[in-house]
Amino acid sequence: MRCSRGSRRWPQTGSYGAGLASALATRGEFVIEFDHPATRPSKDGAKSDSLDAVRAAREILGRRTWATPRSRGAREGLRTLITARDSAKLARVAAINVLKALVVTAPIDLREELRGRPLMDLVGRCQRLRPDTAIDPEHAATKLSLRSTANRVRYLTDECRELELAMIPLVRAMAPALLDEPGIGVLMAAQILVSWSHPGRCRNEAAFARLGGVAPLEATSGQTQTRHRLSRGGDRQLNRALHTVILARAKHHQPTKEYIARRITEGKTKREAMRCLKRYYARHLFRLLEAAPMTA
Repeated sequence: MRCSRGSRRWPQTGSYGAGLASALATRGEFVIEFDHPATRPSKDGAKSDSLDAVRAAREILGRRTWATPRSRGAREGLRTLITARDSAKLARVAAINVLKALVVTAPIDLREELRGRPLMDLVGRCQRLRPDTAIDPEHAATKLSLRSTANRVRYLTDECRELELAMIPLVRAMAPALLDEPGIGVLMAAQILVSWSHPGRCRNEAAFARLGGVAPLEATSGQTQTRHRLSRGGDRQLNRALHTVILARAKHHQPTKEYIARRITEGKTKREAMRCLKRYYARHLFRLLEAAPMTA
């Protein structure tokens, strides 16, 4: 795609186009990340790679701002760790549900022995079950099923912990001060860094707030006072991370408690005060990230 003065622009997607985007950026080309394309009009039923490329180029030219591709290196490493950890956690939750269901339907003597135990105590006890000592086929099969499922829960628990520990050095390499922020653990820090990517990707703190879905949108009518609501767009994973951090700070961080109380005394509802807090914290977080001495 050529723009004014013959300069070239390369719109690329963030998935299948990631390899080409990286190669073009290495050669000094201007690469645009083409995310969230507009829905094709239903009357235009033609579909081919060349037509899609033309539509993408036309849509990019019509946009007011262009997004640059996210960085690789430590940021890409964090993204892969988050993906693997989320997958392992979902599998762990599924295995826990299976284990609890097996306990509920187990023979009465096994059920009485196992029910009511804390989760990891239950896992440990099931791992020690011996199917070869069962008195009948039902007991043998149930013990084997319980032991197998408990082993899976234990393995996935260890896998999640291993992946979380691997995130720590990457987070410290990108933004050492982030883990010192109240309410931010390694998982939230990793997600914030993956969404933010690198200095300069967000033009300013307002753009970062829009990316995180915490930029207030006016929601008033002619007969009501000025009200605002949060944006439902942006990066929803970043939005979830910011929401989790704010909840933790509102519960355990005294300056945050005082901020919320002050906003409520000004006439805002608790929900409106939390929205103000999210926008305020996005500004603080953006400045912290942009000033981070990245080493990876």
